[in-house]
Amino acid sequence: MPEEVFRNDLIKDIVSKYRRLWALSHAESVLSWDMEVNMPKEGIEERSTALAELSVLSHELLLKPEFLQLVDKAKGAEGLNDYEAGVLRVLDRSIRIAKAFPPEFVRELSETRSKATAVWTRAREKDDFKMFEPWLQKIIELARKAADYLGYDEYPYDALLDLFEEGLRTRDLDPVFSKLEKELPKVLEEIMSRSWAPKEHPLEKEKYVTEDMKAVNNEVLKLLGFPLGMRSRMDISPHPFTTEFGIKDVRITTRYEGFDFRRSLLAAVHEFGHALYELQQDERLMFTPIAGGVSLGIHESQSRFWENIVGRSKEFSELIYPILKKHLRFVSKYGVTDLHKYFNIVRPDFIRVEADEVTYNFHIYLRFKLEKLMINEGVKASELPELWNDEMERLLGIRPKTYREGVLQDIHWAHGTIGYFPTYTLGTLLAAQIRAHIIKDISNFYGLIKEGKFDPIKSWLREKIHKYGSIYPPKELLMKSLGEGVNPEHFLNYLREKYLS
Repeated sequence: MPEEVFRNDLIKDIVSKYRRLWALSHAESVLSWDMEVNMPKEGIEERSTALAELSVLSHELLLKPEFLQLVDKAKGAEGLNDYEAGVLRVLDRSIRIAKAFPPEFVRELSETRSKATAVWTRAREKDDFKMFEPWLQKIIELARKAADYLGYDEYPYDALLDLFEEGLRTRDLDPVFSKLEKELPKVLEEIMSRSWAPKEHPLEKEKYVTEDMKAVNNEVLKLLGFPLGMRSRMDISPHPFTTEFGIKDVRITTRYEGFDFRRSLLAAVHEFGHALYELQQDERLMFTPIAGGVSLGIHESQSRFWENIVGRSKEFSELIYPILKKHLRFVSKYGVTDLHKYFNIVRPDFIRVEADEVTYNFHIYLRFKLEKLMINEGVKASELPELWNDEMERLLGIRPKTYREGVLQDIHWAHGTIGYFPTYTLGTLLAAQIRAHIIKDISNFYGLIKEGKFDPIKSWLREKIHKYGSIYPPKELLMKSLGEGVNPEHFLNYLREKYLS
């Protein structure tokens, strides 16, 4: 590791010893990715056991007395640079969380997550909530236990929020969602009544051959500068995701449903944003606690930036139109304006991952409210389908007819990641906030998109956000890079400018 990054001998020793923890995390990532992408269905019992044992081993290594003593000793060191202070902050937080959880709880949680995910997959296919209900109830109970182990000042849910977004509390989110709940319905109503954005488009029903769509995604990713085959790859999974094994090995997935090709394409562009964050970090952070995106909210801002700000722009439609015509013959029946409108359909819909950028935050607000009820107020899994449907009807005026359209649509609760969903709204808001700042620095931002010249945009993101990894906590990184915290006004202004001006 270069001397200019870590000069303090104690920190150097910590980073050296941390490498084993990194290696275990690397192995867990590979096994988890393979479980989603390649593993045969009946491999779940052995895989869940392997992941559980690795998680316990990581837990034990992190809490070894000699390692804890080393970290405690380094806390008293003076003159640490930002990298070194970042290492201590990240480790101190990880140690606090690890100390809170007994090893038997860590094992039980890991095994439950793996098995619940497998059951959720089958339950979703069969549209059978009863099959998943006992597993979801167990996940909720484990989440409440986790909150009690971690401790909290105001609400149990706060302890879970902090796991995914360092420092995030309910009191941070309530005013954000209150602002959106007040303003978004008016914006949506106005867009639905007088905007150029359509409520539906014939391209939604056009069928495609999976191999043709794969060719589209690969060519678009190449255009964006995704290093396929060198430092990345793209595979298929029911729920698109990104896994980073390290700074030089980042993998994404998308899905192919055979119709409505924007679902597959925008999922690939979305996951590209996540992957780019990992790929553009300072390589001197490799193998250290400060490698990796700092939080899920910041991470989501990158994926939503590329999906919404870039991917749904008119200029991007113009850029990729020839690629689409080459591989999807039916696109020739439509012009670029049609394509742009297709990418920007606005209507209330049931599925979060298919929601337009105007209605998306309603989906997150619904989940935020239900998670608070689960963790703070003891609502049971059996009550969630009806609560979900009622809230969906209140917010968007539509009521799910199946569990797949409602409570079974997301994998997150099966993964045990209660407290994760609000980071999607943070990311969506921050994507528009980043746009507001980047167009001040890059005046021809949209011109660059039209020409397919993405290097200046990627460089801006690298210098402002990506290269820092986890050196700074999320709120500090935002102040350092953008000069302000999360501000929903940028998002509301972006919607009004795009759809109503």
